[in-house]
Amino acid sequence: MMQAARASVPVPDADLPRLCPLQTALCARPSVESYDQFSRVALSLLRFIGAAYATGASDCWEAAYRFADEAPGIADSPLLVARAAALVRLLRSGRPCELCFMPPSCRRLSKDEAELMQWLAVARSAQPGDLKSVVCRFVGAGKEDATTQAVSALACC
Repeated sequence: MMQAARASVPVPDADLPRLCPLQTALCARPSVESYDQFSRVALSLLRFIGAAYATGASDCWEAAYRFADEAPGIADSPLLVARAAALVRLLRSGRPCELCFMPPSCRRLSKDEAELMQWLAVARSAQPGDLKSVVCRFVGAGKEDATTQAVSALACC
């Protein structure tokens, strides 16, 4: 009877390499390359602005404007930076913890950045009406309308 119970338990394959939990989590998140050019530009701007708020360094703001000026296909770079800043500012207000932004040159996305990129994709999709329900899961009550407007404004820039 005991041998029958042992025979039904699967034995893990010892030949397969095992990833540490951090590597598994990083592999599950999308990389910057999985997004289109506009989304990559928006992500970089969000990162520069996040760094500006985190460090208080004015160089980060200058880098954001310079990056937007040099990005291909951006018609109004100061407006794009302003809309990205408005979104970051709105998300920072009233949050119990800071947003997690990776450095602008990083190819991986933090959990917060992946969420923001999802919002941007929904706002730019054929079904932007779904944006408010996606945003509601991340922001507190009373901020979903303003956040939805900020994401939509950034998406149509």
